[in-house]
Amino acid sequence: MLKNKFLSFVLFFIITYSASFIGGLATISFKEPWYSQLVKSNLNPPDWVFAPVWTALYLMMTLAIWFFWHSKNRDMNTIYIYFIHILFNTTWSVVFFAFHNILLALIILLILIFLIIVLILRFKRVNIASYYLMIPYLLWTSYALFLNFNLLILN
Repeated sequence: MLKNKFLSFVLFFIITYSASFIGGLATISFKEPWYSQLVKSNLNPPDWVFAPVWTALYLMMTLAIWFFWHSKNRDMNTIYIYFIHILFNTTWSVVFFAFHNILLALIILLILIFLIIVLILRFKRVNIASYYLMIPYLLWTSYALFLNFNLLILN
């Protein structure tokens, strides 16, 4: 088991931000002109909002799993669920921006939200800081679900 706090943080940081990196590549490579041509909800934020929000959320996710990892009563199943959730997080960007599949992206987002809720409940039993760090992520992905649903309906 990786007990060194610095090395474990770096490892979780790399794993978590790999989702950001892959998703960012998919977004940059395939977003335009497709995304600009979509009819969007009036509640859609400006594009510049997404990068800083996701950067902060990825940091909070990293801290949440890191605090959980260094808790006395941690379990490996929760760690595995975290890794699976990261895979779904990454997959959404690829499916939405690279494949332009709004419906499948919506389904992936529903699975992602379910996994986030599972993580939040598991974190709450072991490390309250991890629990609180995941709440903004749940709120933002729920908002993303709303936006994704609106894109499906409007397009």
